[in-house]
Amino acid sequence: MPKNSISRKVLTMNNLTNKKIVQHNDLITSAAKMDTISLKLFEVAVASLDTKNIPEDRTVYVSKELFFSLFNEKSGAKHTRLNEAMLKMRSQASFHMRQELGPDKFEMKVISPIEEIKWNNYDDTIEIQFTSKIMPFLVELKSNFTQYLLRDIARLKSSKYSLVLYKWLSMNYNQYQHYQFKGNRTAEQLELLKKPVISIEEIRRITNTEETYGRTTDFFKNVLDVAVSEITKETMFNVDYIKNKKGNRFESIQFCVTQKEVAPNVFYKEEEQDPDYLQDKEEKGKEIESLYGEAVASSYTEVLGDNMLIGFKDIRDKQLMASLQKSVYPLYDELKNNGGIDHVKKHIEYVANKIEDYSKKNIVKYLHVAISDYLPRVSKEKKAVKPPENPVVDPPKPRNTVDNSGLYYNWLDE
Repeated sequence: MPKNSISRKVLTMNNLTNKKIVQHNDLITSAAKMDTISLKLFEVAVASLDTKNIPEDRTVYVSKELFFSLFNEKSGAKHTRLNEAMLKMRSQASFHMRQELGPDKFEMKVISPIEEIKWNNYDDTIEIQFTSKIMPFLVELKSNFTQYLLRDIARLKSSKYSLVLYKWLSMNYNQYQHYQFKGNRTAEQLELLKKPVISIEEIRRITNTEETYGRTTDFFKNVLDVAVSEITKETMFNVDYIKNKKGNRFESIQFCVTQKEVAPNVFYKEEEQDPDYLQDKEEKGKEIESLYGEAVASSYTEVLGDNMLIGFKDIRDKQLMASLQKSVYPLYDELKNNGGIDHVKKHIEYVANKIEDYSKKNIVKYLHVAISDYLPRVSKEKKAVKPPENPVVDPPKPRNTVDNSGLYYNWLDE
């Protein structure tokens, strides 16, 4: 038996609620040349990969019952449907990737994801072996990857287009959450991640509908409307879209994506049983402790307290103080380097006078947005002999509705 196969783990129905899928963004933006069931089987196989113990034979094991749950078939027909799907996935499945090299110049790459599939008529396990070419897009991903829930994928049953669009929207929204408080993306860039735009040509390519639904109205009705409706009903996202025209032709689509308020806590109890989740939680706990200690000792904390932007209760809140240390205080350091600590104090005094009651509920984001919007102005005035008479700008209204979970904790979920 191949190495790493002896202690094999079989993905079963019990794993459905908390299992996550991770893929490189190049795979998500590729055109998947396979039908709905084959694409779902591939997603389940990817979810079965243990990225911390990658099998040398590139083989994973999945329960048949889990596969049966992915499509609606009568009990008498499900084995026949499964056999057909397996044969099709092995013989026809491929990902077509397009890499832009310059104006009117691109390169195409076609990758077959599955090397071999084995199953029998006397037990529940299916054995799936990935090709060596697909593995770099599934494991050891340090950047440009997207993570989403297998449970969401399992619930999308109307069409393949729901799966493709859900993954593409997840890719953009994950980046929005990642960069939201890091300060290295402008407000416009963040808005485009939360409300991503895609050309009609590109969305037809990734949904593999370039040769079908020739009329744009048919494409909207049978592809986008079906997918958006199902994603909103079955997943963590609420999705809507608007059509952008150029002349008499539709040129692009802009999606509006929001996360359902209950989504962050849906799998709380289940995730507590996940070893990967527990290890990640422990590591983040250590990071919070370290950041909290730095924040309490920071002179910026004292200035915020003097201006009544934070109080004693806030200083005892480790997550809040860690968020300040991670996303706000580094930007105060930049301002200090440009104009000294007095410049920071004047900025903080000004935003303290402008704050509204509703912003106090999300003080980390309020302070982060205020300093992020002000720093570009400071950089333009570096050559001035002294700081401008009004060295601040009015902090903008919060761009997101604050919920009870505390929006400023999002960075902890990266």
